[in-house]
Amino acid sequence: MPVGGAETLLVNMMRKMNPSVIRPQVICLKEPGPLGESIADEFPVHSNLLSGKFDLRILPRLAKLLHRIRADVVVTVGAGDKMFWGRLAAHVAGVPVITSALHSTGWPDGVGKLNRTLTGVTDGFIAVADSHGEFLHEFERFPKSKVHVIRNGVDCTRFAPDAKAREEVRRELGLAAETPLLGIVAALRSEKNHSMLVRVAAKVRGTHPDAHWLIVGDGPERPGIESLAKELEIADRIHMLGTRHDTPRLVAALDIFTLCSLNEASPVSILEALACEVPVIATDVGSIKESVINAETGWMVESEDLDAMVDQVNQLLSRPSERQAMGAAGRALVQQTGSLDSMVAGYTQLAIELYDARVRQAASAKVIAEERVLNVKSQA
Repeated sequence: MPVGGAETLLVNMMRKMNPSVIRPQVICLKEPGPLGESIADEFPVHSNLLSGKFDLRILPRLAKLLHRIRADVVVTVGAGDKMFWGRLAAHVAGVPVITSALHSTGWPDGVGKLNRTLTGVTDGFIAVADSHGEFLHEFERFPKSKVHVIRNGVDCTRFAPDAKAREEVRRELGLAAETPLLGIVAALRSEKNHSMLVRVAAKVRGTHPDAHWLIVGDGPERPGIESLAKELEIADRIHMLGTRHDTPRLVAALDIFTLCSLNEASPVSILEALACEVPVIATDVGSIKESVINAETGWMVESEDLDAMVDQVNQLLSRPSERQAMGAAGRALVQQTGSLDSMVAGYTQLAIELYDARVRQAASAKVIAEERVLNVKSQA
């Protein structure tokens, strides 16, 4: 669990759940990561179950764990190995409800052919936006009856405008109070396309030489990002902050939030920025357009369109009143379309509904079996 959007959202959601109804536990196939380690005192965290991609022993290990903790509902988060092994092990362990929450779109083969073979044992696929739900049905070919939309939500009390944070963060970075500050919060993974952001910063420096950029998060792409920043002679304007646990104040300090992702669904980092009244400039992928509305809450550009991103950044940096209006509209949109409380309620309700349906199905099957036994005995 790196400090990424989906992972942070998961932690925030678990903290909001009613423990008398839902008792969450986290299972990481590999290491727990910085975020997993940080919550180990709050929730049971299980890790280091998978030693390598072809470690078939993961199935009995994971099934045994799910059986031991008596899991009622399994929710796999994301695609890949965790989606496959999580659902297969849950099926083997007899877990009543098996679901998958997906947070991205755009893989060459989507969730993968192997993962699709487990559609029959999966009770629900969770999308994060309306258009994402349509994608899961039309592209991934999941049955429409199994696709459920639960919008991502953020805690608007934690993520809120903060003039004090604007001053403090700039001072901590050794910057003047009026320094333009742009940034991104995302795990440093290839699909987040941080290299485009570095190239944007290099070009923007020509028109806004005082602009600085924050990159919050860590991951395997860090060396490449740092190398590119040095190559483009922009390293002194880019602040690599790594893993941080004060994201609300860092986001609130920004003038513009930027995202250059190659694939997304509905990234929570964008919602957090909008909740802080920070306008967003992002690539038009996934369901981002449902939150970043052109000329209202920010601007969209085509995926990998470097010049368009540079142009929008330059224009918005030059128009403070427009940034302010977009930020206010963004917070209003987040408050109207989805809070963290509504997301928690959505997951809780779905878990209960699917579990109750499974119980009714089992009870009905038991009655039918008993009737058959009685019929056999009466005929005998």
